[in-house]
Amino acid sequence: MATIAGAAAWFMFFRADLILSHYDAKAHLVVARRVIDSLTPGWQQVGAVWLPLPHLIQILPVQIDALYRTGAAGSFVSIACFGITAYAMARLVIAATGSRLGAAASTAVLVLNPNLLYLQATPMTEPLLIAVTALVILWLFEWVTAGDARLPPRLAVALFAATWTRYEAWPVIAAAAGAALFALWRQGTPLPALARRAAGLALWPLVAVLIFVINSRITVGSWFVSGGFYVPDPLYQGRLAQTLLGVWWGTHELSGYGIAIVTVAGAAGIVVLAFRRATDARLLIPLALFAAAALPLYAFYEGHPYRIRYMIPLVAASALAGGLASGLAARLARTAGPVVAFALVASALIESPPWDRNAAMLLEAQWDRPASLGRRTVSECLARTYRGDKVLASMGSLAHYMQELSWHGFALADFIHEGNGVIWTAALESGPAPHAEAMLVEEQAEGGDVLAQRVRRDPAFIEGMTRTCEGGGVALYSRDSLVKGQRSEVRGRYPGTFKPAFALCPLTCVTSYRPNRRPTVSW
Repeated sequence: MATIAGAAAWFMFFRADLILSHYDAKAHLVVARRVIDSLTPGWQQVGAVWLPLPHLIQILPVQIDALYRTGAAGSFVSIACFGITAYAMARLVIAATGSRLGAAASTAVLVLNPNLLYLQATPMTEPLLIAVTALVILWLFEWVTAGDARLPPRLAVALFAATWTRYEAWPVIAAAAGAALFALWRQGTPLPALARRAAGLALWPLVAVLIFVINSRITVGSWFVSGGFYVPDPLYQGRLAQTLLGVWWGTHELSGYGIAIVTVAGAAGIVVLAFRRATDARLLIPLALFAAAALPLYAFYEGHPYRIRYMIPLVAASALAGGLASGLAARLARTAGPVVAFALVASALIESPPWDRNAAMLLEAQWDRPASLGRRTVSECLARTYRGDKVLASMGSLAHYMQELSWHGFALADFIHEGNGVIWTAALESGPAPHAEAMLVEEQAEGGDVLAQRVRRDPAFIEGMTRTCEGGGVALYSRDSLVKGQRSEVRGRYPGTFKPAFALCPLTCVTSYRPNRRPTVSW
């Protein structure tokens, strides 16, 4: 049912041209595609800011232009994840409480939420996060219930996958592992056996983190990238109480007060049961999903701009907690379970119905639409004057715009960006004119990108370039006729070949780069 509802929602949002309205949806497609479509293709193009699994899954599908331009390559993954989430949560509620009504209520809250319906129709990474963490919680709960000493292979894979999906999964895994070990201890597991199980649980997430930080060190020269890609927001920075209120407000704004009340009451009841009865200690494991709140709390406190999207995992966690509350309420009174289930569904339909076009996530996703419309002027100008040379642009700021330009026939290999290493560095050192026929500069968002700041600081940087048009906060600079006549003088200044280090390419795959020339690939 969830998959069918998700596919129907995708069709509706596709017709409304909302699938790629969020700039991060486009950027995720670009990160996946640039592993192959790049001046310097290779595994290092996966980057080190976002975790790699969502992009690794999409590497091949996004090479198909139709799937890349429409976002369908990522949307299909998200829709499948939506169905997996509904399955995992329903099965978990039944395993924990034996209540099919509670499982149905949990699924209904999930499927009826317009914010979740929208995100699962896009190439965003939250649907994958919610799906893999739901599987981790389900299989961890079943493992503890069974009392097996050996960690199931599927749980090990899920732990690794969750660690590589989004950072919210890290505190969820830590909290879930702690709850599982507490439940095993309450069941009488000896301390030596408990220590072995703790080591087994920790192994795969630690391996995943180790591989990621090593890749980060190789790719960007830093073990972990935690800042530098946003302008601090003083509204929440360093204000703990304000940050807590912001996370709470965002969660109930995305779901509704009724669901929030049932969630809090149900979570409190689970905590009481877990400490009163050893057999109920395992009920703490599903509550670990709320540990996803640690990321927005930390991010907003550190000054990251407020994004209501960061509370989306808490909405899914609330759906699960509501289903558990419905199932457990039946222990108190026969009619209590149906009453709680009815309250959950009624709250979903009244406070945040699936047809709500003003849902918080939908509104936030469209923040960039006015700028996107404004950038069409720049796109038409660039396409009209483009002669096949390179375009210099910061992918850190304009990845979403590079995806938009694919509709005008531009490949990612047509751009010089940060992922091109020495080529990008050379362009920053000598200016864009010797390397590219055009330069795109983001001048407004986050105070302007690295190229905008360079132009403001050093006007000589754009010597040989002329500002030709602007729109949506982006300015286009084109090389003037004098520098076009000097192309032959700079061609031999830089190395001629760059060998990609990604296993998709055979060992004989070599990409050659020359300034102002398209890359050629020999196999």
